[in-house]
Amino acid sequence: MESLRRIVLLSLLVISSAAGAQARELPDFTRLVEQEGPAVVNISTTQTLRRSSLPQIPGIEDDEMLEFFRRFIPQVPGVPRESHSLGSGCIISGDGYILTNAHVIEGADEINVRLTDKREFKAKIIGADKRTDIALIKIEAGDLPSVRFGKPGDLRVGEWVVAIGSPFGFDNTVTAGIVSAKGRSLPQENFVPFIQTDVAINPGNSGGPLFNLRGEVVGINSQIYSRTGGFMGLSFAIPIDVALDIQRQLREKGRVSRGRIGVLIQEVTRDLATSFGLDRARGALVNSVEKGSPADKAGVQATDIITRFGGKVVESSSDLPRIVGGTAPGSTVGMEVWRKGAYKTLEITVGELKEDQIAARDAARGERSGSTGAANRLGIVVAELSGDQKREMKLSHGLVVTQVRPDARADVRQGDVLLTFVHQGRQTELKSVAQLNRLLSDLEANAVFTLQVRRGENTAFVTIAGLKDKG
Repeated sequence: MESLRRIVLLSLLVISSAAGAQARELPDFTRLVEQEGPAVVNISTTQTLRRSSLPQIPGIEDDEMLEFFRRFIPQVPGVPRESHSLGSGCIISGDGYILTNAHVIEGADEINVRLTDKREFKAKIIGADKRTDIALIKIEAGDLPSVRFGKPGDLRVGEWVVAIGSPFGFDNTVTAGIVSAKGRSLPQENFVPFIQTDVAINPGNSGGPLFNLRGEVVGINSQIYSRTGGFMGLSFAIPIDVALDIQRQLREKGRVSRGRIGVLIQEVTRDLATSFGLDRARGALVNSVEKGSPADKAGVQATDIITRFGGKVVESSSDLPRIVGGTAPGSTVGMEVWRKGAYKTLEITVGELKEDQIAARDAARGERSGSTGAANRLGIVVAELSGDQKREMKLSHGLVVTQVRPDARADVRQGDVLLTFVHQGRQTELKSVAQLNRLLSDLEANAVFTLQVRRGENTAFVTIAGLKDKG
């Protein structure tokens, strides 16, 4: 009996010791949250939407016929309505600069930032970059708590990480998990080596920080992979070194400059590596070279396999856009290629990748050079294109939209370029703010006319039915 009692006591001691060891191994996040939580903010945005609609045409159900009417019949301005969205962000400096996602503030007419001490501020957009989904905003405040930055390169798969944000509007919600993978490439996301985690991320967490256990921000939570729309254990964060480089360029220049060499590439499979005599599947296989591009001038050939660029290893084809994009335009770097069974080094001068939209500060610069600063009868503010903008977009004329008021009559966005004014069969190229204002002033309130609008690389015609009364 005594022996049995000893065995039971010994078993209990072993179980207790194991439980204590397990408890010691589990991290305690309380100090991290107390110290870093005040630098995490709730971001809410408001956007005024105006939906245009076609006049009712009874008896027409054919899709092609409806498309015809969409193109050639003026749409009727709809009733304005407000759209609201939620997100998160982190204060990166005591004077009010805040990092968040570009998709959180996209199209916002008003941005509100709420701190953990319940203070609320209106924020202004310093700049946004859709390609990396990073935006920099600012509030007018001082002596604010700010986050510290870590090194994403030092993260190890399996390491604990913590997210703080406002999922579904619940401020300063803390979730934790581990790093699931590093350097993930996602479809249509060529410029970000994502950190994959299993940290619970839900709507409202976007733009919030991802912390390591030292309380350092290592990423900005950006998106999830889901078949239901909710969290399924796969979330992705933008490495903080990428985010900080983007915010630096936005703060200094109002836009992001990226390198470009002008090649079409594909992944090197094991079979392709064998066919080309490469020791293993790696690098980026060049399918074609754009004529006159930096790659063409450097002597890059189709069937070359790019294995290094600027001293950095190109392990997979997804690495190349990130490496080239992060290289300063105009710089000359060495590029190693595998060609016909041997390595060859080429010198290439990197070009600049054209952005999808005009950056906020470029638009503001144009506004100072030609905008009246007041909304016209369309309810928008426009500015004349600067010489740099014309060269960049290869345009001889145009007016950039710098502001869209809530009661705007035209379905345009900030950054759009108005190219041509069309009324009663007469087409007029738009070259100055005063010219557009004269054209608008000559129209009756119920006039129907069309604007040719460039958005990114695309051009479309927007028809407007009705203007504001002359003031």
